[in-house]
Amino acid sequence: MQDTHAWSGRFSEPVSELVKKYTASVTFDKRLAEFDIEGSLAHATMLHKSGVLGDADLAAIRDGMAQIIADIRAGNFDWSVDLEDVHMNVERRLTDKIGDAGKRLHTGRSRNDQVATDIRLWLRAQIDAIVVLIAELQTSLLDLAEQHADTVMPGFTHLQVAQPVTFGHHMLAYVEMLGRDAERMTDCRKRVNRLPLGAAALAGTTFPIDRHYTAQLLGFDDVCHNSLDAVSDRDFAIEFTAAASLVMVHLSRLSEELILWMSPRVGFIDIADRFCTGSSIMPQKKNPDVPELVRGKSGRVVGHLIALVTLMKAQPLAYNKDNQEDKEPLFDTADTLIDTLRIYADMMRGITVKPAAMRAAVLQGFATATDLADYLVKKGMPFRDSHEVVALTVRHAEQQSVDIADLSLDTLRQFSTLIEQDVYSVLTPEGSLAQRDHVGGTAPNQVRFQIARHRARLAG
Repeated sequence: MQDTHAWSGRFSEPVSELVKKYTASVTFDKRLAEFDIEGSLAHATMLHKSGVLGDADLAAIRDGMAQIIADIRAGNFDWSVDLEDVHMNVERRLTDKIGDAGKRLHTGRSRNDQVATDIRLWLRAQIDAIVVLIAELQTSLLDLAEQHADTVMPGFTHLQVAQPVTFGHHMLAYVEMLGRDAERMTDCRKRVNRLPLGAAALAGTTFPIDRHYTAQLLGFDDVCHNSLDAVSDRDFAIEFTAAASLVMVHLSRLSEELILWMSPRVGFIDIADRFCTGSSIMPQKKNPDVPELVRGKSGRVVGHLIALVTLMKAQPLAYNKDNQEDKEPLFDTADTLIDTLRIYADMMRGITVKPAAMRAAVLQGFATATDLADYLVKKGMPFRDSHEVVALTVRHAEQQSVDIADLSLDTLRQFSTLIEQDVYSVLTPEGSLAQRDHVGGTAPNQVRFQIARHRARLAG
């Protein structure tokens, strides 16, 4: 029986079954099949243009590849571990269908530049999908922010009540984070979108290829300009995984807040039942499983980033078999991120906000203390002095178990005679919000301005 490997003539004995299983990648890299075929068709077209492939060979390759794509999509393609990877599986099937023309397809290339091209084609498509999904999640957040542009809630530092903000303003913080995430993905795409094909194994090829023409056919912005670098580095995959990790970190932070806010001890929100589960033993439970899983899956994606960085850190030039290990973490990163973005956009549309609970929490934490300090500064008191005056006022209110706004004017004037009746306009949560009427501030009209800005950007 003929050995199935492309390099079998060099060896005096067949590869052991254990080694075949250990080194094969077809079980996971078969998802690259259509991108592999896309790259092969462009390569064949370029070889024909360069005079390396004849008309009949090109026509046979195109016809054979069309049949293979149809078989793959119909689930009728028999993937063989003996053939090691997606490239050899496709090439063998093509050769079986069209004969010697299929064997000529590999002229002027190697599996090294072929796989690097396939990954870039696949990753480019994933990035494009992710950018769209980020925008959809931003829209869900904007819708929620618009509904609650005036809804008062406590802003926290150290998980302690700090100052009043609006729930809309809080949601916009995540819109901003996701905006930067989309920018990083778009910027990463520029470095993904460079063509390695034509680098061959590591040194280029002796055939008269036209790499820029291949790049044009495949929609690449440029070619990789060093053949050693083209086949051996996976920095573009690491960069993508780093960008994906940041998206997941941002969603993990939001998940943590949703989990806290849904707790009956806080009671700021409720998450729709379709995103929650119950307990096998406690019938009253409603568990926020989706945000908890997002929080957990963020660690999974960050782990993939570390795996890819570690994979590359000690590899000499050029290609090494180590790089076979780039695909599973990269694939899982994209899958996890895409699934998370999809479910999050839907989940945020199923959030019920509880404004009364949020406002009550603001009143429990002396959230307008800084407003009183600013009030005194505007009356002429140095800030450090006003800070001390307000600290004493807060201590007194705490002893009386009331908010600062509940203290009488006479009581407030015991701490500073600069305080007048107008002080109460800044001591309510709404008064505090209204004063922060500047770009980036939490005043409701600023929140609405930012919502309009983001909607215009997403629409453009």
